[in-house]
Order: sequence, then structure tokens, then C-alpha cells
Amino acid sequence: MKSKKTILGVIIAIIVIVVGGVWYYNSQSKEAASPSDTTIRIGSKDFTESLVVAEIYAQALEDNGYNVKRVYNISSSLVHKSIVNNKIDLYPEYTGTGLMTILGMKMMTDPDKVYQTVKAKYEKKYHLTWLKYAKANDSSGLAMRKATADKYNIKTISDLQANASKIRMASQGEYEQRADGLPMLEKVYGKFNWKSSKVYDNSLKYEILDKDEADVTPAYTTEGRLAETKKFVLLKDDKHVWPPYNLAPVVRDNILKANPKIAGILNKVSATLDTATVTKLNARVDIDGEEYTKVAKDYYKSIK
Repeated sequence: MKSKKTILGVIIAIIVIVVGGVWYYNSQSKEAASPSDTTIRIGSKDFTESLVVAEIYAQALEDNGYNVKRVYNISSSLVHKSIVNNKIDLYPEYTGTGLMTILGMKMMTDPDKVYQTVKAKYEKKYHLTWLKYAKANDSSGLAMRKATADKYNIKTISDLQANASKIRMASQGEYEQRADGLPMLEKVYGKFNWKSSKVYDNSLKYEILDKDEADVTPAYTTEGRLAETKKFVLLKDDKHVWPPYNLAPVVRDNILKANPKIAGILNKVSATLDTATVTKLNARVDIDGEEYTKVAKDYYKSIK
């Protein structure tokens, strides 16, 4: 009987030691993974929009206790390699870029389908997670003088095509030949028989429209000058010619696994970013000359 009691005591002692060890290990692991002990390396591409959005991510993570290392102004051609090669932990990317430039897949025009495709492919191929995408879409488009658009009641590219004989096009030369330019437009919308079409330097296009020397020009949908809504209007691509380029954080799986709260923090940021908002943020930097860090900090404060 005494022997049985001794054995039982030893077993209980072993159980206590094992359970206590597991508890201690878990508590230590949780402590090690706390935000204050974690440094997140945030990357950005080398243009205004990417810098502003990356800095908003940084502000959000720092506000939630994370240490952040900024690795900004990476060439667009190198930023994907940087995250794959463990030089950065996350950065803002575009769904269309992920689909066609990184994965080399054919163009799709449905935003959800593009997102689900890149999310699945990146996970399988690169062990990277696409968090939720923002409504902000930095795609190709056409910008018009508001006065001309109002005069002919032009709101969509279909409206523009129907009134093309009254419209002066400010082109950038290659637009007439580029696969994703006028040829793609005409394949979907029909022939654009412009009143006139002249080639101008891309940097001058909004000045040309503002001076009433042309009526419409190729644009990217979040360009800062489009925030001047009394002067310019972005036409709706009603037949969905161009692929979506929605913004989303791309994060290394191991970082997300160790810091799962990052997903909720950055998804909350993305939920506030639409095309008009990002356009205004770009305008504050590119038109008003403000520092991108101040613009991002102001914006984060406004959405906290």
C-alpha cells in the first residue's frame, strides 16, 4: 500500500512539474511576442502614394505598441524581392500589380476575383498574406475638364465615346499604341473620333486642360490634381476596361503568425481608404508641398 502511495505521489509530482513547465513556457512565449518587444520592418515603393500609405501603417502599429523600422523608397521593381528575401516584413501593394507583374497572370477586371487570386497564389508560392484590400484604386483612367464634361453631360467613358467628335484629346504619344491605352479602349467602347488629338508631356497635361487647350487626358485614378474637383473630373470606366489596382498590406506569414493583432490594426486602416481619400492625401504632398510624414500622421489621427 505504501508503495502504491509513493508511486501515486511521484506521478502527481511529475504532472505538476509538466503542467507548470507548459504554463511557464506559454507565459514566456506570450511575453516575448508582446508588441513592445517586436520590431516590424515596413517597406514602401518610391513614390508619394506608397510612402504616405506605408507611413499610415507605421503610425497605426506604433500607436498599438509596436516598434517600427521604416525601409522606404524601394524601387517598384525590387520591393517584392525585398519582402521575399526577408528584408522587410510588410508593405502596401496593388492587387493588379500582384496579379500581372508579380504572378504574370492574365488581366482580370473583377476586384474580388483579382484579390482572391493573388491572396491564394501569394500564400502558396511566397508564404505571404494579403490582408483586406481598400476601396482605393490606383488604376488607369481618363480625366476631363469639368466645364467640358458638364457642357456635354459626360460622366462615363461611354458618354465620352458618344461625344468624341466634340472633344480635344491631350495624349502622351505612346497612348495611341500602348496595349492598355487607346487600342484597349476602342476594342471595348468603339472608335473614338476625336475633334483633335495632340501629344503633350505628361507633366503638363493638367495645365493644358486648365488652360482650355484640350478637354481630356489619360490619367491614373489617384493623381493629386484630381482632388481639384472644380476643375477636373475622373470619368467612370463603366465597361471595366482596366484592371483594379486596389491597395492592400502584404505581410510575411511568420510575422503575422507571431503578431496576429497586426491584421486587425491594418485592416482598420484599409477600411478608411477610398480613391477620393488617397487622391486628397497625394494632393497634399504633390500639390501643396507638405511632407508625407505629416500628411500620414494627420490622417491617422483623424481615423483613430
